[in-house]
Amino acid sequence: MTSILSTSPMQAGSLAAPTAPREDLRKAAEAFEAIFLRQLLASARASDFGGEDLFGGPGLEQFEAMRDEHFAEIASQQSTFGLADAIERQLSAFVQQGSE
Repeated sequence: MTSILSTSPMQAGSLAAPTAPREDLRKAAEAFEAIFLRQLLASARASDFGGEDLFGGPGLEQFEAMRDEHFAEIASQQSTFGLADAIERQLSAFVQQGSE
C-alpha cells in the first residue's frame, strides 16, 4: 500500500520545487483572484453610510453573498482585473527556476 507521503512530488531532502502544469497554475491563480475579489466585495458591502435598510435581513445577505461569489468567479475567469495573469506569471517563473 502506497502512502500519500511517499507519492509527494518533493522527496525528503530535495530542494527543487515541484513542477506544475500551466493549467494548474492558471486555475490556482484564478482561484486566488476570486477569493480576493470576494473579500473585496464583502468589505465594500460591510461599509455603513448611516442609512436605514428598507430591504434587509438574512435572506438579502445570503443573496448578496451568492451574487458576490458568482461575480468573483466570472471576473477571475475572464481576467477582468488581471490579478490571475500577474499571479500566473510569478508562479510560472518560480516553477521554471526550481526545475533548473
